[in-house]
Amino acid sequence: MGKVTGFMEHTREVPTRRPVEERVQDWFEIYQPFSYEKVRTQGARCMDCGIPFCHTGCPLNNIIPDWNDFAYRDRWRDAIRVLHSTNNFPEFTGRICPAPCEAACVLGINEPAVAIKLIERSVIDYAWEQGWIRPEPPPVRTGKRVAIVGSGPAGMAAAQQLNRAGHSVTLYEKADRIGGLLRYGIPDFKMEKHHIDRRVEQMKAEGVEFVVNAHIGVDVPVEELRNSFDAVMLTGGAEQGRDLPIPGRDLKGIRFAMEFLPQQNKRVAGDDVPGQIMATGKNVVIIGGGDTGADCLGTSHRHKAKSVHQFELMQRPPDERSASTPWPQWPLMLRQESSHEEGGVREFAIATKEFIGDGNGNVKALRTVRVGPAPKFEEVPGSEQLFDADLVLLAMGFTGPVKNGMIESLGVDLDARGNVKTNDDYMSSVDGVFAAGDMRRGQSLVVWAIAEGRKAARGVDKWLMGETKLP
Repeated sequence: MGKVTGFMEHTREVPTRRPVEERVQDWFEIYQPFSYEKVRTQGARCMDCGIPFCHTGCPLNNIIPDWNDFAYRDRWRDAIRVLHSTNNFPEFTGRICPAPCEAACVLGINEPAVAIKLIERSVIDYAWEQGWIRPEPPPVRTGKRVAIVGSGPAGMAAAQQLNRAGHSVTLYEKADRIGGLLRYGIPDFKMEKHHIDRRVEQMKAEGVEFVVNAHIGVDVPVEELRNSFDAVMLTGGAEQGRDLPIPGRDLKGIRFAMEFLPQQNKRVAGDDVPGQIMATGKNVVIIGGGDTGADCLGTSHRHKAKSVHQFELMQRPPDERSASTPWPQWPLMLRQESSHEEGGVREFAIATKEFIGDGNGNVKALRTVRVGPAPKFEEVPGSEQLFDADLVLLAMGFTGPVKNGMIESLGVDLDARGNVKTNDDYMSSVDGVFAAGDMRRGQSLVVWAIAEGRKAARGVDKWLMGETKLP
């Protein structure tokens, strides 16, 4: 794969990020242009591994060495054919997936890993530029109808797969636009939304029907779907945010991240957002050190916050791969997102004990304490500290799907973590009702969502037809 001696001749190179002072003034994607000729050079670094461990790191089972090799050899049409054979939307994963494939790359044992994510994104972008991505409607229809609830990456992948198998698919979304958390959870500076829009247009041309502003179980009864469709698939997100029930939680100015982020995405899309939560001129504290917290951080920078602190309960990870997570595991190490380059202060091993008000019902500060390592998180004596805060954003992850409404009405069984429980074919305890993505596995990655949507589509097709040819 690639050039036999490529990994010895070339170093890893990926696109540089636009200057901080430039990118915090807008909402466009943060990377500088990168030539396709340079991408070919990066493809040359892929080794002819006896066992390509990158496969083990990818939930989609992407055939990574093959399309690396095709990119190197300037065979871009072959590259996109192989890439699309396992991944419906590589423009999504090529932008926002953390690339566990690269963590498992054999070259990464003692050299910088192959730039797999860059090559993936470049292959699909080139294919769009060349006009190779066209509608692929099924040659015949089966007469079966499938409803999919939730239009994030899991729902979109399942819809495309089932439609191409010949079923008539209707994809329901409670928001006003298709895309789920891709649309209203991921900031535009990480992924511009035209990438979703053109896939929606492709899928419409293939025959998928999209219904927005349809909250199943709230303003659309679940019985309507059960009576009108042969199968129903649940692909909503794990939207129940983890709360922080400590003294002062009822003060104004304490909001969930998923209240804050969608509003800005709507504004970028051109919508008027009355009463938008803004960080402008405020002391902002983000509680949660993960990706959602980093998204809040980058958004706060673009709002021109006065100051921003991001809190993380866990200890500061090591700068390099920890011995506790050796190759090819996903490494425990400090990760520097683009938002962290833009400013703000990261605080590790810190717990919030109390929200303090200003006397008028608004939050003005947080009382914190330093803590020891997991799992005990023992408080460090004498480490209490106050942080000014006019806006607190809770970004501590999610506890599973929202239960009231659709899930309660359907009566599906839940697993120990509160997610929809399914069998190996992704069917729930209710006959004909399937589940995939975050609703089935909990908060996870876009690459897992697409993989789950594809696998669940296979389960639905098999149940409806008695057999399946879907991958």
